Amino acid sequence: MKKVIKKKKLRLLPFLIFIIIIAIVVFLFLFILDTKVKNIIITGNEVLSDDEIISLAGLTDYPSFYKTLNITMKENISENPLIKSVDIDRQFYHIIEVVVEEYQILYKREDNGKYVLENQKEITLDKVLPYAIPRLINEIPDNKLKSFIKYFKRIDLSIREKISEIKYDPNEYDKDRFLLYMDDGNSVYMTITKFERLNYYNDVLPQLDGKKGILYLDSGNHFQIME
Repeated sequence: MKKVIKKKKLRLLPFLIFIIIIAIVVFLFLFILDTKVKNIIITGNEVLSDDEIISLAGLTDYPSFYKTLNITMKENISENPLIKSVDIDRQFYHIIEVVVEEYQILYKREDNGKYVLENQKEITLDKVLPYAIPRLINEIPDNKLKSFIKYFKRIDLSIREKISEIKYDPNEYDKDRFLLYMDDGNSVYMTITKFERLNYYNDVLPQLDGKKGILYLDSGNHFQIME
């Protein structure tokens, strides 16, 4: 008696459905992965423009939202000497917010034209600053510079903007003495550790009755009217 051999039917339909599902998943994954950044928000910058930060971050052409890594953007932005810190925040609907903090620019050296930051670094800029800064008209000794910057940056920006020139001007009694030329025509003698007193400059002005002169805040508090 002959044996009847049953032929197994290949179940192609489930296999084809599985392949199609895998293909769709891969396509959707690649599509989502390639979705571009829709909007870029820059905050905290004063000296650097939005476009400069966008360029540093590598976001100029609105690249893929998912392929653009936060750590890469942070590293690239931080390469600029003006950047003190940077944070990246990703928001719904493919929005990237870049929050930066810049180092303060304290003054400009007259001898070499460079700008001095609060971390003592010197940089060259070819742009108009959003705030006024004074010029250092002579040289500060290396052993005084760190202390000078430490206390000078404690002066409020609104007051620093009123200083037109800085001169290191020690005498036999005080090797930490500076002469500050104000943009209103007055001058102020200060010693390094007393720089914060200048934050009250606007409160002192009404007491001068519009007279111009030299305000001595280095030793005592008195005003000498200019002849």
